[in-house]
Amino acid sequence: MRNIAINSFAEFENAETLLISEVYMLLEHRKAQNESAEEEQEFSEVFMKSLTYTNRFGKLKNKETIAAVRSLLMQKKLHKFEIASLANLCPETPEEAKALIPSLEGRLEDEELRTILDDIQTKRSLQY
Repeated sequence: MRNIAINSFAEFENAETLLISEVYMLLEHRKAQNESAEEEQEFSEVFMKSLTYTNRFGKLKNKETIAAVRSLLMQKKLHKFEIASLANLCPETPEEAKALIPSLEGRLEDEELRTILDDIQTKRSLQY
């Protein structure tokens, strides 16, 4: 638990983080490419389950909303794992956010965190 609270994941330090919604868009794009190919290939069970999972649990439904939320969170000088976690989990209160993402404790005041969470919810409510 200590590593989570301080965002210390040395083996993943150079890894890029994707939002669940971004993974869905990538998988959906790959599926569309396959469907338009001359020889359509059958996707693995893991691919199809991943597509279903990301469609079900992705909170952001279009590229514009994903970009807007990512931009908002990147302006706040958050760690890339905090950005992905906030966008994927969409907590509603600062208390919930800190319980789910322990590294936020002490980094942001509750009011600033509440503003961020409200902004995420607003962007989600405006997506089509």
